[in-house]
Amino acid sequence: MTLTLLTGVLLIAMQASDQIKVCQVGYLPSESKFAMLTADATGNAVIRRVLDNRSVVVAKIGEPTVDASSGDTVRLIDFSSLKEPGVYRVEVEGVGKSFDFRVGEQIFAYPFRLAMRSFLGQRCGTAVSLAPDFPQYHYDACHMAPAQFHASSGKTGTKDMHGGWHDAGDFGKYVVNSGITTGTLLWAYELNEKKLKNLNLDLPESGGKTPDMLAEIRWNLDWMLKMQDDDGGAWHKETTANFPGFIMPDEDKSPTLIIGNGQAPFKVTAATADLVAVAAIGARLYPNYDRAFANKCLAAAEKGWTWLQANKDNNYGRNPAGIGTGGYGDSNPSDERLWAAAELFRTTGHKEFTDYFLANYTKWKPTVQGDAAQGWPELRNMAMWSYAMAKGANRSAANQIKTDSLKAADAIAARIVAHPYRMPLQQTEYYWGSNAVVANYAMMLQIANRFKPEVRYRDGALDSLHYLLGRNTFNTSFVTHVGTKWAMNPHHRPSAADKIEQPWPGLIVGGPNSSGKLDKPARQWKDEAARYDLNENAINWNAPLVFILAEELQP
Repeated sequence: MTLTLLTGVLLIAMQASDQIKVCQVGYLPSESKFAMLTADATGNAVIRRVLDNRSVVVAKIGEPTVDASSGDTVRLIDFSSLKEPGVYRVEVEGVGKSFDFRVGEQIFAYPFRLAMRSFLGQRCGTAVSLAPDFPQYHYDACHMAPAQFHASSGKTGTKDMHGGWHDAGDFGKYVVNSGITTGTLLWAYELNEKKLKNLNLDLPESGGKTPDMLAEIRWNLDWMLKMQDDDGGAWHKETTANFPGFIMPDEDKSPTLIIGNGQAPFKVTAATADLVAVAAIGARLYPNYDRAFANKCLAAAEKGWTWLQANKDNNYGRNPAGIGTGGYGDSNPSDERLWAAAELFRTTGHKEFTDYFLANYTKWKPTVQGDAAQGWPELRNMAMWSYAMAKGANRSAANQIKTDSLKAADAIAARIVAHPYRMPLQQTEYYWGSNAVVANYAMMLQIANRFKPEVRYRDGALDSLHYLLGRNTFNTSFVTHVGTKWAMNPHHRPSAADKIEQPWPGLIVGGPNSSGKLDKPARQWKDEAARYDLNENAINWNAPLVFILAEELQP
């Protein structure tokens, strides 16, 4: 600590310590509030208001608990009694102070804005600028040349494919990963429309009839529709043959290729079903703003469904010869088919789709599990929830799904309370993109909370968010430009190639990845751009982050 003499008064200034971990964004007034201490200290902690240095809460330091996932000895500091809005810090004598954090109703508005605008920063086929917030982050229109049909697509020639979002730290575009991403974002809007309808994201489309969030999502949905062939099937991806070097998007001049799976009918079942599901959601969300586009979405969904019914599973396994970009292979698309049926039923109410759902959903018992978060290859949760929320759904099936969702949420919430860092991951779940697993578990709790409001569900979702935003073993926010100390080196080509020290904002990095080793898996993260297995960003990871933030925005 440092000593300062000010007008005859000796002030002792504590230094920030990584051993006192808080959510660096802050806490809602009504929620439980914890800090985690990893120093050998007992007695009390002081929560001090930054404005006037006044002590507002004296909190007892809890008993030590060893966190097997990190090896940390963690002591809990509970200051849930603090509800007054303001800026605060936690101080522990002999250890130091935490980063400053806020208590307030709108603390998640700024992180939401950055996380949602990160998709603007991933746009392909147009000039991009993150002004007015971050005008230094920009690039010219990229990948504007027509895409070439690769031999694996079953076609020759070219097609205009500009648009869509770059998938991750590279510039590829993948239908299956776009599926869960776009679906999650559309759900976030659908369930929170009153809060999000008039939100200004400062997009090129801002000021038009379509709400900004739907306008941003449409940029990718338009591209997904282009990936549908005339017969209704969808190709797998549009990428260059191999990943480019660390260059800006507009510097990547390699031709993009429309890639299928190389065997008739060349389109891919999982990609087609994802497109059907997402287009069906679009058909029910866009009519008030662009009826023609909503009709286009519905026609695409129905055409894709016809293709699915006419074709057995045609899966994407390994990349075709000469292609070295992301695989996203899925050998079992039954969950994607179920999601497609559920969303079409929720949109249209047609008997065909509920009949399919009811004939197939019992393959999963229980319908939703507390140890199985949704992800791009596993979409059963999305299918189940969509059906349970649909008007006219079979009452028995809907009730079973809701019951299973609540049991799953109970298990997740119990895991969070038992974990020294109050987070939901199991020892085996620290793999590539573990931060997205945390976010998807939080989403599961929030959906359950919609079925039956429970304080433990909401607190568990917020605890998961707090982990992502700094209350973790690294005392680091995993979302760039959010908090005080954030990940600086995402595996993200624009962040590495733009000659700006700070990364592009609003990106969640993958997080700890133990590669299957169970010894201290939560410690297996380094803030290094080269470590794509730890530090890559991906749109399907940012999407559940947007969802959980949207759920916690206050009206």
